[in-house]
Amino acid sequence: MAGLFKKILNRFAKEKVDWEELEESLVAGDLGIKMSMQIIDRLQEMGRKLDPEDVIGVCREEIRAILPEDAPPIEPLGNRPKVILVVGVNGTGKTTSTAKLAKLLGDSGHSVMLAAADTFRAAAIEQLDVWAGRLGVPIVKGQYKAGPSSVCYGAHAAATKEGVDFLLCDTAGRLHTRHNLMEELRKISRTLGKRDETAPHEVLLVVDATTGSNALSQAREFKAAADLSGLIVTKLDGSGKGGVVVSISHELGVPTRFIGLGERAEDFERFEAERFVGQIL
Repeated sequence: MAGLFKKILNRFAKEKVDWEELEESLVAGDLGIKMSMQIIDRLQEMGRKLDPEDVIGVCREEIRAILPEDAPPIEPLGNRPKVILVVGVNGTGKTTSTAKLAKLLGDSGHSVMLAAADTFRAAAIEQLDVWAGRLGVPIVKGQYKAGPSSVCYGAHAAATKEGVDFLLCDTAGRLHTRHNLMEELRKISRTLGKRDETAPHEVLLVVDATTGSNALSQAREFKAAADLSGLIVTKLDGSGKGGVVVSISHELGVPTRFIGLGERAEDFERFEAERFVGQIL
């Protein structure tokens, strides 16, 4: 992920700035049109000859200004399970991210239960079951093609009975353009609300850093279907991407909470804004 805009240093180590080329570089880094133009306007307002460090400095300031302060750790409620829905489209690493989050919470001393609510794919149920065994955490599973809402409802009952701190629900990998699947997500939230009117307490959207502007489109649709509390951004390891973190925060106000940096269960960490900006610039 380091040095997302490193090539800018070479491109602008010359007398005259090519504004179109700079804009292309920023957009190619998935910052989005709005943020890219904001940076361009700021640079042009400086009204003097620019050097590469000016460009990098302004990029850093503008990006840091719109990223929220580091989100506090997810803490348990104390008297009932905190329910976290993990949502996203197929192929983003949603099920794996659910398991990695379970490990992170478990390593912090909390008890965790998994709910295999992606009942549209038998492989997803099996995959989460394998992770549960590897991590040593309980799991509630439904039959293939069973109602996801009923799985989450039953999992919440089990988590409540066992006094579990966190219930992580891995939901089906929805295409953000499919209305019926997005409606199913709303139904899961309503069903959980029957057991705890404040549930779900977190809805985390998993996006793939390498998909660029498509991740922004996904976030926009999911935000319309659920009250997103944050992002899990995967495939930030060596992808040369990461601007999607900025564009989603800037345009939708959805903060990044966790990032995936590799295939191992340990390659998952809380998002730190200052560190992130330093890495991409």
